[in-house]
Amino acid sequence: MKDSNSIRFNAAGKLRIMQVSDPQDMKYVRKAMVNMLDNAYDLLCPDLVLFTGDNILGNHLLDARIGDKPVAGGKSATYEIMRDSIRNIVAPLEKRGIPFSMIFGNHDDRNDVTKQEQADIYRSFSGCLPMNTSANGLDCDTYNITVLPSEGDNPLFNLWMLDSAWYDRKEDVCHEKIKPETVEWYKKTSALLKEQNGGEPLPSLMFLHIPLPEIENLIEPCMPDELGAINTHKKGWCRLKPDITRGSMGEYPSVLEDGAGLFDAVLECGDVKGIVTGHDHTNCFEGKYKGVEFIQTSCASFRCYGNESRGVRVFDFDERDPSEYITYFFNYAELCGRGAAAKLRYMIDADGYIQDKTSFIRKSASTVLSAAGAFLKMKKED
Repeated sequence: MKDSNSIRFNAAGKLRIMQVSDPQDMKYVRKAMVNMLDNAYDLLCPDLVLFTGDNILGNHLLDARIGDKPVAGGKSATYEIMRDSIRNIVAPLEKRGIPFSMIFGNHDDRNDVTKQEQADIYRSFSGCLPMNTSANGLDCDTYNITVLPSEGDNPLFNLWMLDSAWYDRKEDVCHEKIKPETVEWYKKTSALLKEQNGGEPLPSLMFLHIPLPEIENLIEPCMPDELGAINTHKKGWCRLKPDITRGSMGEYPSVLEDGAGLFDAVLECGDVKGIVTGHDHTNCFEGKYKGVEFIQTSCASFRCYGNESRGVRVFDFDERDPSEYITYFFNYAELCGRGAAAKLRYMIDADGYIQDKTSFIRKSASTVLSAAGAFLKMKKED
């Protein structure tokens, strides 16, 4: 485990942070995701990787390799499988010497293993930042990461990492809310960073798993034939507002039940340039509301629902003006190629492709039978 929640610009004054959202897998991980992430690390060379929730499929850890029938039970079995599941996503970073950190999502702790116990598994890897280790009444995944200059120790930028969901074991309910204590901690810590920064707000990005309700201001009702229109069922036909957004929306955002005034606090503090979330597997877009950029990143998981936007997001920073970051998204095809082998691996591993898999099997079987028939005919003629 690293000794501090900080990262530094490199000697050239550059920094690249990669966001991996919703890898959401289990012990027997889908190879397509592993290959995609391996390629992302090697091609994009991040300085820090952030897992932003639903890192594992916590409520299905004990299920069979295929299907959802439980094949084990109890905390001991859950812990062992959880450790293997976490290792699947962090061992490739350990191998490459890339530091990483994380927050939890609504799926991570829906089992017998507590968040603190899970956090300790992550911390057992040398590249993991310590997260929240103080007894301040906050969740272990609520903390901040300071970005230091290439030379010196006065922070130039900040990364807020906030918990946004927790599982009530007694009630068997997952609460998708920001806690009031989290908002108070953010305001106090932001004020302290501002004081240390000569009275100016320290520019920041904020990461949490579930989108804030204010993200809905980027969406408008529309007609079915308009560009970007999707049938959201709950809200009817909607689309991203084309004048203030870029990217694509595959589903209406599933927002927090209660943001606890976090967005108002962000406006008050004036430090957060962008709020970065995941949770909605088929949404990959950016757009501004009241001067704050809302950024949604689609999933990396192949075990859960998704589409061709499965991939990772990167943020590039320049030491001369870190508040002017640039963000890009790289999907599976861009990372793994568009060849037949990559397409086949995607189709085999990705949930939601039953029809394509069935069609592929039928076509393959038809090709084999046709070839066999031609061979037998040729032999008979001989």
